Amino acid sequence: MRERWSHLETSASRAETVPDDAVWYAAYGSNLDPDRFGRYLLGGSPPGATRTYPGTRAGGPALDTRPFAMPGRLVFAWHSPTWDGSIAFHDPTGEGEVLSTAYLLPTGTFSDVVEQEMWREPGADHDLAEVLATGRQVLGPGRYETLHLTGELDGRPVVTFSADDPALLEPGRPAPAYLATMARGLRHAHRLEDDAIADYFLLAAGIAYDRDAVLRAIR
Repeated sequence: MRERWSHLETSASRAETVPDDAVWYAAYGSNLDPDRFGRYLLGGSPPGATRTYPGTRAGGPALDTRPFAMPGRLVFAWHSPTWDGSIAFHDPTGEGEVLSTAYLLPTGTFSDVVEQEMWREPGADHDLAEVLATGRQVLGPGRYETLHLTGELDGRPVVTFSADDPALLEPGRPAPAYLATMARGLRHAHRLEDDAIADYFLLAAGIAYDRDAVLRAIR
């Protein structure tokens, strides 16, 4: 276990090399789990998924990793061929809070993450000026192409992405493997026990599970 999480322990030593344009990416779905998110950064196929990720151009780990809570509501909707079930969306207009793992990334690396979420090859550099100035930026019509400014950490902006309007997406049941991956991230980033994780999931729109089914999935 210590070796598995060693990249988190060394993040502080890289603080002096953080570029001026670095932002925190708030991951609230399966990328809550740093091990899974590592496939976006370094490339590879995560357990429980059917897709292999090319990785980012920089090919390195996040500069820092923190727990972070965003205002809004968690929504399960659409149908992902990667997971064969619905996936998580952040509704910033909803009541409550959405738990995330925040990863400190150079803007180019964050752009590569967005491109991979939309099944595109990394390489496009997105200008984040609009989201940083107005709190919202639509990059395209895709399910994860609307950026939201959700707060700040250590004086740097925290940005996430979601659908333009999650309420317009078809609600659906997430696959057990998807919930289990989110649960791993919630345990490590937020130190939640299984009962608290179940409570959190059952507040989400579209969950379509009872409490016992959620607990079976995440255990």
